[in-house]
Amino acid sequence: MPRLRTIFFGSPEFAVPSLLRVAQDSQLVAVVTQPDRPAGRGQELAQPAVKRAALGLPASPPVLQPEKIRTPEFEATLRGFAADLFVVVAYGRILPQAILDLPARGPFNVHASLLPRLRGAAPIQWSIINGDRETGVTIMRMEAGLDTGPIAGQRTTPISDDDTTDSLGKRLSVIGAELFAATLPAISDGSIVLARQDDTAATLAPILRKEDGRLSFELAARAVSCRARGVDPWPGATALLDGQVVKLFGPRLSEPVPGAPPGTVVAIDARGLSVACADGALTFSEIQLPGRKRLPAAAVAAGRALAVGARFG
Repeated sequence: MPRLRTIFFGSPEFAVPSLLRVAQDSQLVAVVTQPDRPAGRGQELAQPAVKRAALGLPASPPVLQPEKIRTPEFEATLRGFAADLFVVVAYGRILPQAILDLPARGPFNVHASLLPRLRGAAPIQWSIINGDRETGVTIMRMEAGLDTGPIAGQRTTPISDDDTTDSLGKRLSVIGAELFAATLPAISDGSIVLARQDDTAATLAPILRKEDGRLSFELAARAVSCRARGVDPWPGATALLDGQVVKLFGPRLSEPVPGAPPGTVVAIDARGLSVACADGALTFSEIQLPGRKRLPAAAVAAGRALAVGARFG
């Protein structure tokens, strides 16, 4: 069977393994990604990871970066490629029905959760924040609703007690690429079997806000750890100390200190900074004080910027 003419939609690093696999297993005729945006302290224009990867392919396909996708002009451009298949992985925009209807074999999405759980923009983050022990990837045939389309395949992976959004995302990106490759033959020959989602079991994973990084040590230690790891790297786990915002990284469950009020620094040593929680303690390996660099906790303590007995608000 001839290889499908495919247009790939994606933007961040998470989408790159799927892009490379699609380029290998189909005829990649175009790549659609977000426009270059200012990034970093210098606010210099930065290319999306998918664009960088696409430009490095042996037969570099056209890379489209529309500011607006709901226009007759963009729809006509896509139609001109006569694509059989659209593959969408963390593109960052909701495609209108008129675009979803273009490819004969359909538009398929690689989504980083076990749908119908965690529909939305931040499934990896919320799987960790919610304390889930397992997550995975879903291949879904897209429709106009928010991640509501029928399921073509799923694959699971455990969430470890030290997973962050970054580490879990890297693992899921590879799983997603492998799962799509395994699903592609059935899409190509029309034998794909789709299963409707159970909407009554659906949960949402909205995009994170800056305030989602605030820690409350009044909660159980595992809940605080899940929050801190789920917001790493963005917006980052924060807590107030003497009215200033401190960033905390690398939490590990540690032994409780009887009688220590939640939020109290109970130890600082080579292992990190230990803070009392409602039912135990967490040890953070690194700290970033206001206006300072991110450092090991022991280095911060050596500079006398933080001491046992201090209390986070």
